[in-house]
Amino acid sequence: MIDISESVMQILLAFIVVGPLIGAAAALLPAPPGLKGKSPEQSVLRHGVTVTGAVLIAAIVLALGFDHDHPSKMQATTDISWIPALDVRIHLGIDGISLPLLVLTALLTFLCALYSYFKMPAGPTPKAFVALLLVLESGTLATFAVLDLLLFFLAFEMVLIPMYFLIARWGGAERQAAAWKFILYTLLGSVVMLLGLLLIGIKSGTFDMVALATDNGRGLSTSVQVIAVLAIGIGLAVKTPMWPLHSWLPDAHTAAPTVGSVLLAGVLLKMGTYGFVRILLPIAPDGMHTFAPYLAAFAVVGIIYGSLACLALAKQGAKGDLKRLIAYSSVGHMGFVLLGIATMTPTGVNGALFANIAHGLITGLLFFLVGALKDRTGTTDLDTLAEGAGAALYGKAPRLGGLLAFGAVASLGLPGLAGFWGEMLALFGAFKPADDLSRPAFLTFMSIAAFGTLLTAAYMLVVVRRVCMGATPQPGSPKLADVQSYEFAAWTPLVALTVVAGLWPRALLGLTDPAVQQLLAGGTR
Repeated sequence: MIDISESVMQILLAFIVVGPLIGAAAALLPAPPGLKGKSPEQSVLRHGVTVTGAVLIAAIVLALGFDHDHPSKMQATTDISWIPALDVRIHLGIDGISLPLLVLTALLTFLCALYSYFKMPAGPTPKAFVALLLVLESGTLATFAVLDLLLFFLAFEMVLIPMYFLIARWGGAERQAAAWKFILYTLLGSVVMLLGLLLIGIKSGTFDMVALATDNGRGLSTSVQVIAVLAIGIGLAVKTPMWPLHSWLPDAHTAAPTVGSVLLAGVLLKMGTYGFVRILLPIAPDGMHTFAPYLAAFAVVGIIYGSLACLALAKQGAKGDLKRLIAYSSVGHMGFVLLGIATMTPTGVNGALFANIAHGLITGLLFFLVGALKDRTGTTDLDTLAEGAGAALYGKAPRLGGLLAFGAVASLGLPGLAGFWGEMLALFGAFKPADDLSRPAFLTFMSIAAFGTLLTAAYMLVVVRRVCMGATPQPGSPKLADVQSYEFAAWTPLVALTVVAGLWPRALLGLTDPAVQQLLAGGTR
């Protein structure tokens, strides 16, 4: 780790949040005269790589300068009055809970920009694409960095418009319907969430998340907490998404361009679960105790439902879409995250945060791979892939087939890879939930969720068998291009981090555990 002054850390965090917005505005400016005739499309795509790369470097430096001996302490904090009449402040800061999500967002956005530089999705001008990508990055990073409830809501909503246009303008078949479904679901959920946030702010007299977490719900009556958890939880559950509020997700993923799917699964879904941990657990603990068994019940239903849907899509003759299958798998994986949060124990919440990061890495990689497969074969229909140009992928494009198999076994939770630890810790948390929660009920939830891991292994192995395995291609059969250099550059960090997190989970848990312990004990300082 390196020694960086607090003022430099503040500047770095402010740049991480605001830098992409400045880059988005610059992307929309006319190309300088000297660049005319030198492919302005490539110039603006290069601009996107440069800005996201600078943000990633700043995030890495911020992580290196972070005081790892005190991860429960808010660091790089900025606190400026913005709207005095409402006591709304521009309050930024990071701790061991938000830092990993901040770095994950910066990394995935940079990899998406790099991938798009070489493989721009078909659609309107790249200027708009790059600008939307950067606005999306800024909103997501702000969500993980702000410490004011109203600023959190603004950042939470800021990502909706760019993601809507990425799906609607650069997506595939039925993109308009999928985009409208995405934005209507999330907007309706957010309206209810805003009411809950206002209720907390009005009843407590402040929107400051640090002050509210430190108070740990003592300034709010139990009835207020119950209403706030219900209202805010609905908005967060839609974004997560939690069954049965998930139906927008498969359509959005199926229609979205490759980078849209990567960011949607790898980053945007984490905003919902982060809200449960950052807002509801410390600010309304009594309300969370009331709803925790119901949250756990919905979570395990989502685990089983998502797995059964994937099995139905994976079987021969089902005409299942591979992107849709991975989208349904996300419903199951996020179910483990919600189960860990519902236990209200350090073990379960740490598992939820670990599973968040693991899902971002693994599912981001899977959507990259499926996008590459579609570019080569023209389809993501599983039956067509299993019987046509994509069949026997090990023989036609061995590196691509190997990476797809790696992503599948990582997703099913193979020990030694990142997907294993989050799910196991969530199950351990359910084995011994918080003292005020019913242990028999959570043991039942744990058993159902454990069965869900078997179903996950079943459908992932079916996909690998159908797409990757098969007879050796005969001479003259259609060839597929194997992994290209730009694809290798975009995917290698995800593979490497999946392995590192699986073999060295303490690198992440050492950050999250002290922060979670303090969060559950009485807020954060």
